[in-house]
Amino acid sequence: MQAHLRWSVVLISAAAIAAYARFVRPWQLHWGATPEEVSRALPGDDLVLRPTFNATRAITVGAPPEQIWPWLVQAGLTRAGWYSYDLLDNLGRPSARRIIPELQKLAVGDIVPMSPDGKHGMPVQVIEAPRSMVWGTPGDTTWTWQLDPISDGSTRLISRVRSRYRWLSPSIAFSLLLEFGDFWMMRKMLLNLRSRAESIGSGS
Repeated sequence: MQAHLRWSVVLISAAAIAAYARFVRPWQLHWGATPEEVSRALPGDDLVLRPTFNATRAITVGAPPEQIWPWLVQAGLTRAGWYSYDLLDNLGRPSARRIIPELQKLAVGDIVPMSPDGKHGMPVQVIEAPRSMVWGTPGDTTWTWQLDPISDGSTRLISRVRSRYRWLSPSIAFSLLLEFGDFWMMRKMLLNLRSRAESIGSGS
């Protein structure tokens, strides 16, 4: 009886993993993005070759790149926040709902903070205002932002995260968090970035 139960658990688990890999994972990795956006090359792709995790998400924002860019520049823990679930990723502090002038200076080599002390995070690798920005560590993880203007004055805001899992490293815990939690945080961030850029703009 116990052996039968164990085999049932194994089979159910295998079916669940197969369903996740076949249906759920592709959807969450490419949420909102067109096939062309998923397959196109973006700045920073060359920094993490053959990624284990390669997620391209996108959203249309009813504002030009210049109006969205300041919100991205000021992002980060101890800065303007992540515009996502603040209780989980911003120490419970509300993310900014305005453009903060003193946080608008960001350059290659600066750190986008992800630690409570503001000293550790993702170094800026590329910054080409107001079209593209890449954060991350070569060979490990990168986070790219691409802002493509549309003729009607709106923008396709594209986010791409590429990461290589190190299965035998303690960092695999972070990788698993990325695998199963990144989508929900990113989706919320994109929606809130759109809301802020469209309703407030960069001049408020």
